[in-house]
Amino acid sequence: MFFSLIWTLISGAFIGWLAGIIMNQPGSTMQNIIVGIAGSVVGRLLFGLIGFRATGGLASLIVSVVGACALLMLVNWLSRH
Repeated sequence: MFFSLIWTLISGAFIGWLAGIIMNQPGSTMQNIIVGIAGSVVGRLLFGLIGFRATGGLASLIVSVVGACALLMLVNWLSRH
């Protein structure tokens, strides 16, 4: 359980950091963790709606990063309106 939590935090930080670079929105480590974890959930939901299920490590990474980017886009859009 402890290692699962550590892995979630590390992968969330990496996914959030990568999404921040793609979207040109660098953030703190804590922001990256939050965006990465929430983006993973968003990505799974979005891809699940179109019938895609990521089963491998690379596919899961791509789905998570796309979800994190979508989350950042939504936050940017909401902050402008």
